[in-house]
Amino acid sequence: MSKQVLILKGDHIGPEIVDESLKVLRKVDEQFGLELVFEEGLLGGAACDAVGEPCPDETLEKARRSDAILMGSVGGPEWDGLERHLRPEKGLLKLRSGLELFGNLRPAILYPQLAEASSLKPEIVAGLDILIVRELTGGIYFGEPRGIRVLENGEREGYNTYKYSESEIRRIGKVAFEAAMVRDRRVCSVDKANVLEATVLWREIMEEVAKDYPEVELSHMYVDNAAMQLVKAPKQFDVMVTGNMFGDILSDAAAMLTGSIGMLPSAALDKNGKGLYEPCHGSAPDISGQGLANPLATILSAAMMLRYSLNAPDAAVAIEEAVSRVLDQGLRTPDIHTEGTRKVSTSEMGDAVLAAL
Repeated sequence: MSKQVLILKGDHIGPEIVDESLKVLRKVDEQFGLELVFEEGLLGGAACDAVGEPCPDETLEKARRSDAILMGSVGGPEWDGLERHLRPEKGLLKLRSGLELFGNLRPAILYPQLAEASSLKPEIVAGLDILIVRELTGGIYFGEPRGIRVLENGEREGYNTYKYSESEIRRIGKVAFEAAMVRDRRVCSVDKANVLEATVLWREIMEEVAKDYPEVELSHMYVDNAAMQLVKAPKQFDVMVTGNMFGDILSDAAAMLTGSIGMLPSAALDKNGKGLYEPCHGSAPDISGQGLANPLATILSAAMMLRYSLNAPDAAVAIEEAVSRVLDQGLRTPDIHTEGTRKVSTSEMGDAVLAAL
């Protein structure tokens, strides 16, 4: 039975890195008989330019019909002057909320070949394998009321609302504990319960969810300490679970432990396992069109897609092992290049993964 995959290339380096992933997906489709059917859609700045809005209804409808979505990256300075509701990032938020993609999985795994590329000492990051589970459709990014208003004294004030319901916390907690069950069975819940009431409730609900998973050890950590611990002793963590804003920040910090944010894939899942897969990095307009972008995060996102949404774990493993073999060969895009390795372009890296398959 065929599987429908929606391709959203996005902006700037998005098309470059997605094209390399498509090479790899077509190869494993052939090798494993997956019957993948690809369809393209518009999202982000490309959609703004083409139809005047960052996530047209047609794209959302295509996404609903698909079994999974693979995306590049959206945004760029040329769209910063648009009204806020028309900016590329709003299109991504609309897609996430429209599909109820509440569970964001962001693995931070250090390939042993890249220990020297990390910004920390190799002995601190060697063997690193963290999974950050981020709630993706609630919290301060979606909370109402929000806006910019003028006070009685004429001064402008910006305001946002940080809120979480019990059901939102419970369902993301379940995702984290289920993930921990097939890992090292440890969950660290990150909050700011000493000052934010929304995260007081967060902590209470996590304690309740933990009762259903007696095999999993639950700990709590304030977000400021968690940020410090990520760069001090990152291997203490197995699964970290947190809200939308804290997860956004911590996952990018964790990215640098692995040598480059260009190595980090991600998945955003609904309650049935359907997902949107994308690299953790942005659209990198400064290197757009120069063949400098690292496609490995997007290729690894495709592997996550095969594992979590398309029921093709063997194909996912094949891609991940191919990436490892390419790194063994010493091939590096500029973001992970170190002395003694060979610098290659975006397409050369994709071709190398293809050859390794």
